[in-house]
Formats: sequence, structure tokens, C-alpha cells
Amino acid sequence: MGKAADAHSRQNPSARYRRLLDLYREMHVRGELTRGIAPERTFPGSSLLPQAHHVRRLVAQTGARSILDYGSGKGSQYRPLQLAENGVARWGSVQEYWGVERIVCFDPAYEPFSRPPQGRFDGVICTDVLEHCPEPDLPWIIAELFGFAGRFVFASIACHPAVKRLPNGENAHCTVRPPQFWAELLISAANGHPGVLWEARAYTKGSEGGEIRLGNAAGIELSPVAIA
Repeated sequence: MGKAADAHSRQNPSARYRRLLDLYREMHVRGELTRGIAPERTFPGSSLLPQAHHVRRLVAQTGARSILDYGSGKGSQYRPLQLAENGVARWGSVQEYWGVERIVCFDPAYEPFSRPPQGRFDGVICTDVLEHCPEPDLPWIIAELFGFAGRFVFASIACHPAVKRLPNGENAHCTVRPPQFWAELLISAANGHPGVLWEARAYTKGSEGGEIRLGNAAGIELSPVAIA
């Protein structure tokens, strides 16, 4: 990444990070105008549910009781909703499904959740966020994930261009890189936190798509859940 990238931080992000943050703030307020999507349906938090069963496994493995959702969007994923496994409704919310006591949302582009978190959390999750961040800022962002985590970090990362366009016409995925790129960044951050389990799902959509599981976490895969 080089010395210039290492100099960036939350207090001193890159100029591109600042520009993108302004664009995401605009989209949260005005919606995705290029596709006619209303504000309440723009970044609502829907990227979590396909990954929720992975988080449940990590919660069970580590005994986590508190979760930080880093880049949570509007947090709609945590509203009451019936979740089904194998077609059978069993839980009334994501929090009940995970069996945790506390979930905190953080999203710098959404004003209600824009205040940086305080303290540490048993688990930190970051679903479909990192690919929206400029490459020079990724080291400090990923360092924050591990810095907030006491027991585990989970991330899902898209390795393909997005359908979404920003108000300036750019593709919303500004860092489209292969899984090995993400593995190196995450391993570098994880090395400073040897007691923290971590897992990332780097995936690509399309006819040649697939998912690669990265990290030091183990365990049998659970069945995914869906809204009943």
C-alpha cells in the first residue's frame, strides 16, 4: 500500500474517501435516483441476511454477547421479522437468531448511526462494505474492525462491480479486487490481534461466480436463513 496509505486514518482519511462519504450521505437522504429507488430502500442493511448464518456460528463458537455492525446502512436488518430455516419460521429477529444481548450499528454515511463506536464488542461484522472503500483507506478501516473486536471479526466482500451507481456516475464498488488481495489485508490486520477469530467471504456473482472462505475460523457450515 505504501507510506501514503499508511498515513491515512479516521482522523485523516484520503480525499477520495471524503468525497465518497459525501456521495453516500446524499444517497441515504435522496435515494438511488439513477434507478428510481427511494431513500428508505437505499442501503437499508439487506446485505446482512445472506451472511447471518455465518455470524451465528461465530457467535456460538466464541460466546459473543455484543455485536458491532460496521457499515450497517439504515439498520433495517434488525427490525422484528420472522426468520425461517429450511422453510420453518423459528425466530422473530436477527438478534434472537444470534442470541446476543446487544447490537450496535455504525455507518458514517447515515446520520443516526454516524457517531464512531466507543469501547469494544465481542464480535464485529462488516457485510458488503469494504469494496465501497478506497484502496488507500482500507488498512485503517480493517484495523478498526479488529480494534473494536474482542472475540471475532466477520466480513463479506464482493469481488465484482456493483449494480449501484453513485450520484456522480461511478460504480459503487470502487475497489474490485480478487480474494487474495483481501486475504493479505485481513491477515496483516489480524496478526496484531492473535486472540481474535476472523472470517471473510469473498464472492463473485455471475456465471463464473463463487465464494471463497478466508480466515482462521473453523466449524461446520450452518443452513442459511430467509425471511419467512
